[in-house]
Amino acid sequence: MYLKGEKCYTDKCPVGRRPYAPGEHGQMKKKVSEYALQLREKQKAKRIYGVGEAQFRRYFELASRSRGVTGEALLQILERRLDNVIYRAGFASSRAFARQLVRHGHFDVNGRKVSIPSFVLREGDVVSLRARSRRKDLAKYLTELAKSQSSPGWLDVNPENVEVRLNRIPQRDEIDVPVEEHSIVELYSR
Repeated sequence: MYLKGEKCYTDKCPVGRRPYAPGEHGQMKKKVSEYALQLREKQKAKRIYGVGEAQFRRYFELASRSRGVTGEALLQILERRLDNVIYRAGFASSRAFARQLVRHGHFDVNGRKVSIPSFVLREGDVVSLRARSRRKDLAKYLTELAKSQSSPGWLDVNPENVEVRLNRIPQRDEIDVPVEEHSIVELYSR
């Protein structure tokens, strides 16, 4: 549906004849700088994971101090956040909902209550629904939600008990986030 009405369903449609912006400068190509592309990748990663600028920079500094490829280490840290693990396990329909569940204190990590969504899990950590939360309809809802979704191979999910175990740190090919992490590393390396 175009603003030009019926005219755009014929060969005389201005949008089809001139596939560029109207006006004197419509045909000019805007060259996007390398910096703009790198910044866009960083902003995309921040929005996907719901992380602020200062926290994202801390994660980058932590990743740059670790062994291996910095960009891959950054994504591994972001994937191991408690809110993201709950989302990946299928217990939440979005990362924002997973963050809310954690903030409201519905989950334990290794038997201890954790209400910090940015808590970074280690190998072998077990995340489970708290006993108080099991009594509510929440446990039933989360179980049904987890059964309808598939989980990645680096997590061991038990939907009946609303429990997930971090078997190992995810590899880059297992992280299906459309982010070019090398651009983020180049941006912070300036």
